[in-house]
Amino acid sequence: MKKTLISASVATVLAAASFGALADGPTLYGRLDLSVTHTDTGATLQTGTNGIDTNNFANENNSGTYIENNFSNLGVKGSEKLTDGVDIIYQMEFQVENTSGTGDTFKARNTYLGAKTAYGTVLVGRNDTVFKQAEGGVDAFGNTNADIDRLVGGQTRSADGFWYYSPKIADLITLNATYLVDDNNEGKNESDESQYALSATLGDKKLKAQNYYAAIAYNKGISNIDAYRAVGQVKLGDFKIGALYQNSEDVIKKDDNNTYFVNVVYNLNGVNLKLQYGYDESGEGKYYGNDIKYTKINGDVVEKHKLNGTDIEVTNITVGADYRVSKSTLVYGHYAHYEGEHVVEGVKQDLQDDNVFTVGVRYDF
Repeated sequence: MKKTLISASVATVLAAASFGALADGPTLYGRLDLSVTHTDTGATLQTGTNGIDTNNFANENNSGTYIENNFSNLGVKGSEKLTDGVDIIYQMEFQVENTSGTGDTFKARNTYLGAKTAYGTVLVGRNDTVFKQAEGGVDAFGNTNADIDRLVGGQTRSADGFWYYSPKIADLITLNATYLVDDNNEGKNESDESQYALSATLGDKKLKAQNYYAAIAYNKGISNIDAYRAVGQVKLGDFKIGALYQNSEDVIKKDDNNTYFVNVVYNLNGVNLKLQYGYDESGEGKYYGNDIKYTKINGDVVEKHKLNGTDIEVTNITVGADYRVSKSTLVYGHYAHYEGEHVVEGVKQDLQDDNVFTVGVRYDF
């Protein structure tokens, strides 16, 4: 029933977009992003990848080659003048599952209704939190199995919320906020406190209007963590250099730890050569969250039933490249290595290493 309703909604949106286009109204857009990936454990592959045994990442059955859907999507967005100084803005976006044999074909992504004025923009609905958005363009391998969310927490898209974005102050600074209504806490957050996120950004995340970008952000309770992060990126000739630091505290365990990322991108005649290094002590990322379900002691697989480890150390290094064949088409490839260790019941244990080789194509329309 859920799939039928979502599919009907998408059909309605597409029909409205087609009609609106004649009236210079909504814009229909989409993305198809597919990659072929070889992995040792499958622990970092996209959720829903067909053939991955998500209940046992430590066995060797997950080693192999898969087709990944990297958030292919379909949407419609637009704006309309309501009164002098007030524009209505809207977006409806759905993830399209084109490789998985199970689950819903369409999944909700950023979908909201809002108003834009001289005093800022307010959105209501589902959207990436401003904490997540503070990353700007620093994630050199975003939306792939080498996304920074494999190590860092707080990369959250939330529903039932309000968003505020200030006008650009001095054409440089914006102040932003996300607030989730109290009902959103039930069953999703172990804390009874309000959930919100705040951020301030400086410069241009696309590194065009300015050749630098910086942000600071705070996350309260969303995804069960209290966290703050600092992000910086600068363009120097053909080089882009970026860094991210985050401190995360689990709202239950009340322990806080750090995550670091640094990367460099070099444009060589249109080919972007990329190198990224990440180090994590928090265990809030997807790699650690998947890998601790099962682990090995002295080479033997031991079921741990998601026991929480301490003294976590996770390392990731990714090298890759991408090339834009045309305005709409991007080809890319990368190699990512993940490894780590933690302490469970006083015993230091290695996490399962994952070596991931990926080549893919992204088409935007």
